[in-house]
Amino acid sequence: MTDTDAVAAAKKAVEEAQAALAAAEAEAATSAAAPAPPVGGPLDAAAVDAVRAGYAFDAPALEMGALVNGDALADVPVRIPLSMVNRHGLVAGATGTGKTKTLQVLAEQLSAAGVPVFAADIKGDLSGIASPGAPSDKLLARTRGVGQQWTAHASPTQLYALGGDGIGAPIRASVEGFGAVMLSKVLGLNETQESSLGLVFHFAKEQQLPLVTLDDLRAVLKHLTSPDGKAALEDLGGLSKATAGVILRELIAFAEQGADVFFGLPQIDAADFFRTEAGADGTERGVVSLLEVRSQLGRPELFSTFLMWLLTQLYESLPEVGDVDKPKLVFFFDEAHLLFRGASDDFLAIVTQTVRLIRSRGVGIFFVTQTPKDVPGDVLAQLGSRVQHQLRAHTPDDAKALKATVSTYPNSPYDLGEVLTTLAIGEAIVTVMNEKGAPTPVAWTRLRAPEGSMDPTPDAALQAAVAASPITAKYSTASTVEGAAALLSARAATEAPAAAPEPTPAQQRKAAEAEARAARTAKQAAEREAREQRRQAERIQKEVVSGGMRIARDVIGSLFKRR
Repeated sequence: MTDTDAVAAAKKAVEEAQAALAAAEAEAATSAAAPAPPVGGPLDAAAVDAVRAGYAFDAPALEMGALVNGDALADVPVRIPLSMVNRHGLVAGATGTGKTKTLQVLAEQLSAAGVPVFAADIKGDLSGIASPGAPSDKLLARTRGVGQQWTAHASPTQLYALGGDGIGAPIRASVEGFGAVMLSKVLGLNETQESSLGLVFHFAKEQQLPLVTLDDLRAVLKHLTSPDGKAALEDLGGLSKATAGVILRELIAFAEQGADVFFGLPQIDAADFFRTEAGADGTERGVVSLLEVRSQLGRPELFSTFLMWLLTQLYESLPEVGDVDKPKLVFFFDEAHLLFRGASDDFLAIVTQTVRLIRSRGVGIFFVTQTPKDVPGDVLAQLGSRVQHQLRAHTPDDAKALKATVSTYPNSPYDLGEVLTTLAIGEAIVTVMNEKGAPTPVAWTRLRAPEGSMDPTPDAALQAAVAASPITAKYSTASTVEGAAALLSARAATEAPAAAPEPTPAQQRKAAEAEARAARTAKQAAEREAREQRRQAERIQKEVVSGGMRIARDVIGSLFKRR
């Protein structure tokens, strides 16, 4: 190679190096100019695209909100397929994190889709669904940020109250219809007492003694601990007086709390929860049935167990429908931890079976509670949609609950242990089932705002709506069906010996004369007996004296003979 060629090669190498350096500098400058990922935005572009694709359903869906990646991304909606709502769900989070508003958002959209809803209004907050919401600048700014075209509207609403104790159509159940297992849960009975109560129900059914009210159940218990009733249960194992006493005491305390107003007839017909009404735009809207339980907050086991009883009634009354395009009814189970606290194995078996099988009847269930650990694992495994609001980790128990919650989610790019404790009010971690039944990507979601009122509907408006409802007229008058208490009382009166007729004056004189003669005869007999006793005493005394004298003579004679 000549010197000229070497110089040319060196010059070319320098130019290539300079070009490479310039390209590197340009790339570095481009990277520096690119905006930094937003603070709190843990997902990269590929992960955001995965969320967008994961919630892009073709079929109708409930709009939950928009993905949060620093800011809310209105073009990345988070949704639940309507056909998957009957695969059940969980709405969880600490107090004050927005669970009730999430419930209202879901209920409003279900109603708009023509799906009836049943929910317990624990504190009265949910009654706002019956009134249109009020717009504000802050509200509209939030809704625009999540891509929500917000319009105020009310949903058709029917209020119920347990036994009429509150604002709503009276809702009742017979003791027999409620069942021994459910009632044992409410009364806090142990397994032995629960078994004994089941025996009492069995006896009442065999003897055709309707258990309508708590008074009827108490009457049967008292009968079975009486001499006549004990014999009736000998072949069935009997009922100990101690166990019956415990059950009776619990029933009395339960009734004194006012719970007896719930038990009676007419019993609620589950078919009334499947109503729809024509909206102003001509579309069919599902009626939202709200169970008003503010007056029952002192008896949480009653209303939580009653909700479970309603679910079993729905399960037993509905036919199999398999998979459906949209559910026939969605049931929101608020304060779900109250249902499972202290529950017996038999009760948990009923809950688990009902949750597992009621899906095929077209009914979806959403449990609303504070942490997933409030729900037994066998039930939690049946819940396809998860909406987890903020959790707090202020105590060791809180930290343990947080760890358990994180372990129940699919793998995701999030540090869920950190994210779940930093969620803002109205934000949640969401994962649902897609149209094929597979879990969607875990998504940090800013939830939509309710279009009904966020404040409770005034009591006056609720009372007027309740008074005008045909459902109220249907259940307002209690039935007069005779229960076990009345029937047992009637049987006792029939079996009692007939009273003797009132004697005539002549009969009364004869009776008096006969009584006088009997008295004289008795007196004479007593006098004779007294005289005889005196004669015997005198004879014995004489014999004692005579015997004593003989003994004395014999002793004296014996002494003289010795001398």
